Amino acid sequence: MAQIAAAPRVTQERIPAQIELGITPDEVRMPDLAPLPAGKRVGFELGWDYAHHGVTPPVEHLFSNSPLRQGWQAGQATFGRRTLKARSHTLLWLQLRTHAWTRGRHFETLLLTPNYLQQLDTDWCPITRHALDQRSVDRVRDDAGYAAGNLAVMRAKASHGWAEASEIARSLAMGPFTEIAGLGSQAWQRIAVLCSFVTELPHEQAALIPLHVLPPNRLRLFNPIQALQALVTRQLATPGWSQRLARIEALLPTDALRADFNRFVLALVPRVLQRQGLVKPQEIRWALEDAWADALVQKRWARFALHMTAAQAEAVLHKAVAKKLCPLRVQQHAHATEGWALP
Repeated sequence: MAQIAAAPRVTQERIPAQIELGITPDEVRMPDLAPLPAGKRVGFELGWDYAHHGVTPPVEHLFSNSPLRQGWQAGQATFGRRTLKARSHTLLWLQLRTHAWTRGRHFETLLLTPNYLQQLDTDWCPITRHALDQRSVDRVRDDAGYAAGNLAVMRAKASHGWAEASEIARSLAMGPFTEIAGLGSQAWQRIAVLCSFVTELPHEQAALIPLHVLPPNRLRLFNPIQALQALVTRQLATPGWSQRLARIEALLPTDALRADFNRFVLALVPRVLQRQGLVKPQEIRWALEDAWADALVQKRWARFALHMTAAQAEAVLHKAVAKKLCPLRVQQHAHATEGWALP
């Protein structure tokens, strides 16, 4: 499984509190919570982290029997004023954990840290393309928990999977209705593509999905052909793309695939380059996505992608990454859904 990331890879481990605060391990040891039910244990740990960062929990969780309040009070007694600084992404991390806990959703805490959430940050919603005045982190796959690789910052997504969103987009395109939940056909197409990234699909199905939205940072891509699709498309966002695409073409295993790939590139490139004068990263991103609305681009990609297997697509992706032909960092996962708490 591939994960395409625009930000440098960083260590996700928490810094031990005794190093940061200059106190001994015994002073920050959390009480033994083994006897508590799972839900109460999670609430207690959450309250403990609120205290650790010197933040008061939401008032609705401060009733006497609340495990969150009990953890907060225990943390206050332990840390006193020796707390960590609560930056904006720490507050978001606490809020998101509280939201998940109150709704009985799983929240994976090993990788999903404030530092990780900071890497998801963006100024524009990938679905509506509107500026984000408030950051809202949502799960892309609704049957999974809050976990690394399943989150994106966006204004609207709705609780639909890729197949449902695709059907809504098709229905709106045919009319007579033009919007559902305040979103038009193009927005629903982006929702569908976004959800398809984290849905294991047959290769033949994934190969036919146009790239109406590029993967947000740190999202995990389950289908190798979509990971290759994103890698190839992103080449056009940075100088030197012609040479890199030629080197990717050379990695393909047969002459027929190389010919199909070349035809696809000849269809894609003019539709991106016609939007000249773009300098802002977001405008370039949208130009790449909009090029995939063209019927010829979709037709030539489908011909190329369907002549490959998933294994071949993954092998080309491996080689391209090894030869540093990707403008972004790509991290591969043997167990892409670990920590996702899928049914």
